[in-house]
Amino acid sequence: MSPKEIKNKTMKYTIIACCLFAISCNTKTEIKETKSEKMNSFDSIANERIGIYETVKLTSDLSKLKPYERQMLPLLIEAAQIMDGLFWKQAYGDKDALLKSIKNETTRKFAEINYGPWDRLNDDNPFVEGMGRKPDGANIYVKDATKEEVEKAGLHKDLYSVVKRDKAGKLYTVPYHLEYKTELNKASELLLKAAALSEDASLKNYLTLRAKALITSNYKPSDLAWLDMKTNGIDIIIGPIENYEDKLFGARASFESYVLIKDLDWSKKLSHYVSFLTELQTGLPVEAKYKKEKPGTDSELNAYDVVYYAGDCNAGSKTIAVNLPNDEEVQITKGTRRSQLKNVMKAKFDKILVPISSELISPDQRKHITFDAFFATTMFHEVAHGLGIKNTINGKGTVREALGEKGSALEEGKADILGLYMIDKLFAKGEIKEGVLMDYYVTFLASIFRSIRFGASSAHGQANMVRFNYFEEMGAFTKSADGTYSVNLKKMKEATNSLSALILRLQGDGDAKGVEELLTKMGSISPDLQVDLDKLKTKKIPVDIIFEQGKEVLGL
Repeated sequence: MSPKEIKNKTMKYTIIACCLFAISCNTKTEIKETKSEKMNSFDSIANERIGIYETVKLTSDLSKLKPYERQMLPLLIEAAQIMDGLFWKQAYGDKDALLKSIKNETTRKFAEINYGPWDRLNDDNPFVEGMGRKPDGANIYVKDATKEEVEKAGLHKDLYSVVKRDKAGKLYTVPYHLEYKTELNKASELLLKAAALSEDASLKNYLTLRAKALITSNYKPSDLAWLDMKTNGIDIIIGPIENYEDKLFGARASFESYVLIKDLDWSKKLSHYVSFLTELQTGLPVEAKYKKEKPGTDSELNAYDVVYYAGDCNAGSKTIAVNLPNDEEVQITKGTRRSQLKNVMKAKFDKILVPISSELISPDQRKHITFDAFFATTMFHEVAHGLGIKNTINGKGTVREALGEKGSALEEGKADILGLYMIDKLFAKGEIKEGVLMDYYVTFLASIFRSIRFGASSAHGQANMVRFNYFEEMGAFTKSADGTYSVNLKKMKEATNSLSALILRLQGDGDAKGVEELLTKMGSISPDLQVDLDKLKTKKIPVDIIFEQGKEVLGL
């Protein structure tokens, strides 16, 4: 080959090499851009979704508190903050590692709202790159444990333990008070310090027993002591309480806390309704065998302002009323306390329910949207948890054990529908005097739209969908050409009674298969309803609220 040919060939290969290098560079750039676009797409989810929350300052009038109560509040808030950290461990794991890995500030804030990388009000879909679906057992069960394996090992019913795997591959449990020993010891010390300040004997006793419960996982004595409190001006609900986070079995409880200031005037007004529980139980629209249990008559109805939310109750949608304790034995023998969280309830009514009603409720029925009705339907939801049946009628154990992870959704549905049944009965007796009966039914319908927006991944979300679809099937409401809804009072009463009977039978029979069929058939959002929900989204009506809260907000 001549020197010229060699030169030409060399130039040819050089050109080819340069072209290949350029292609390689462009490909790398495209890959990098694609990866960047993907990352941005995850951040854009959080940027869009964070707008569903309206920020509310969590305050209350502290002027009526006694000096020792003001001194106690900072200690109770510190104890509540420990529950917040423990719930992070249960829901996800290492909070700090997750937040440090998220570069986008909005995405990081959204993760804090959701206590992890999964959107609680959007079927737990991930919004952080690299995250798959949320485990049904959250971080309370070892990740690779199957439901069948846990059940076979007999480890599925315990309320207060985490499930782990040893080096040999065998599953075992560790009680919460040992797994989270450092944090719970600190919280216990704070409760004892608060107890030492209290001049109310019943509050002092409760805090002392609750402090012991945190480090022993024996909560019944403190539950009973909590129900015995009558004269306290402040309160704290604290510990592993609800089991919504455990979607594997609906068994294990999650840590949370509310720091509360009692509204004495409203509480006195509400206490009158408890005396009717036995009569209302007897009148339930179902066969006698499903209402043979007697509800505890030592139950209380109280109204509170919340000054701090922590853990489970602060994750995603915010609780506006609670019915505790959950222990079935305590409920039957002693009753429960139904706590109405009035300041947060009012915030949701003003910022969410009224705007929704302006879009979806028929103009001629909007006058029936009232805070009194919203307060009552929420309150009687909690009261209704005490009605019905706690133990199956056919030897399957408690309803909670028989129905497993689907039991929470059905119980929430029962409380909603029996709450409306109670309002109807008490209004007919003249015991409810505010407004007219139609106020309660129209406000109830409007509140379904509010709750449906929480998504179907939660127990409350599934319960709302079943109720909406059932009401629609029964003609309880109609939709006009302008896209607004009107209540048919007569048919809604009929639907309330028939759905109440259906739910009580499923619970009493421990019919897990029947519950599954009901949730499958009626637990989803129809295309027509989705159009309505999208309309609310377009109008930028918030789905729920988040808080500015803490000692600084309260001026402590």
